[in-house]
Amino acid sequence: MNILSIAKHYVLGVTILLACAGLSACGEQHNTLTKTEKADGWELLFDGKTLDGWKDYNGTGLTESWTVVDGCIQAKGEGSDASGYIVTEREFENFILSWDWKLSKGGNSGMLYHVVERPQFHVPYVTGPEYQLIDEANFPEPLEEWQKLGVDYAMYLPDRSLMEVNPYGEWNNSMIVFDNGHVEHWLNGVKILEFEAWTDDWFERRNSGKWLDAPEYGLARKGLLCLQDHGDPASFRNIKVKELPRKTREVELFNGRDLHGWEAYGNELWYVQDGLLVCESGPDKEYGYLATREYYDDFDLTVEFRQEYDGNSGVFIRSFIEEGVKINGWQVEVAPKGEGTGGVYESYGRGWLEQITPEKEEVLKEGEWNTLRIRVEGDRITSWLNGVEMVDFRDGKIGAGQGRIALQIHDRGGIKVLWRNLKLTTL
Repeated sequence: MNILSIAKHYVLGVTILLACAGLSACGEQHNTLTKTEKADGWELLFDGKTLDGWKDYNGTGLTESWTVVDGCIQAKGEGSDASGYIVTEREFENFILSWDWKLSKGGNSGMLYHVVERPQFHVPYVTGPEYQLIDEANFPEPLEEWQKLGVDYAMYLPDRSLMEVNPYGEWNNSMIVFDNGHVEHWLNGVKILEFEAWTDDWFERRNSGKWLDAPEYGLARKGLLCLQDHGDPASFRNIKVKELPRKTREVELFNGRDLHGWEAYGNELWYVQDGLLVCESGPDKEYGYLATREYYDDFDLTVEFRQEYDGNSGVFIRSFIEEGVKINGWQVEVAPKGEGTGGVYESYGRGWLEQITPEKEEVLKEGEWNTLRIRVEGDRITSWLNGVEMVDFRDGKIGAGQGRIALQIHDRGGIKVLWRNLKLTTL
């Protein structure tokens, strides 16, 4: 059964449940799964009794203003833009997510997904997209179209002619389908929005509006689900998810013509010349990065490089950009002979995680083209230089990370490295 068929089959069941949502005889059906749903891989994320499996965003326990009332997760309405978020303890990548919701008069809430927790991210919405939930008819302030019910917040608008919503105080059902970048929003059994994430159109929208100053917004391919208390009481029940498989992809990271698909940070020089990607020290002689605009978590990457002049560079994995030109992640070293090309360095905190043995320094061909291969899967990272294995080890922090691939140019000036044939297979 394909994804569309699965969604339509599930929507039929949702419609039946909504039809009897107000009848006491149907109350026992809430927060449960049918035998068919269980066999089809659905899981409950709320048992109707406790908040087990949920916690504060960036926290270890549950202290925010959320309670269980009459078989519902209830937001007390004490949150704000900066607080009031709870997230699942588990991450989800590709999925169908369904939930019932009920707002107070003028209420404002939302369901976020692919939310990333890191101390650098103070609120979840700078990382995770949001299905907006809001009582438009009674909201006390004017709303932009991108703030209204059912939108992919500040990104994509639903077809409002298809939307039938029950008023505040009554139950509605919403569903998100996220299938390897294909996204659908459903409302009360009807698909109201459909788009593809990480396309040129998606990036144009992300980079021209609300998310201009949120460089990691929407990039994560997996993350936590998140409920929002935005200062208004809201209730949720029948929260259930069906996970979908990941699809592998073959990706040419560099097209040989321009820097399409990359984003530069800092003032060092990144350009294309004679079909080659060139990084070169600029007048500032500072660190610089050229990062993929997409996240790549599990992958097998092959790149070719030739060092001219100093040649101190590197390939960052599962990394993200902090404020300014600061990168946070792990680097597979590319450096002059004697400085550990192929070893793995953490850009903050621990320094060298795995260094190559002295005899492997001779594998690097100075002034010639070299082939670097990097395989990252879960917590295991392996690197090869010119066909020779350089390191192979496991690390829990790397295993928990996700993010971009980025090329580095070191500080102090006088550096130039050429790159070509950047090819990646997702795992």
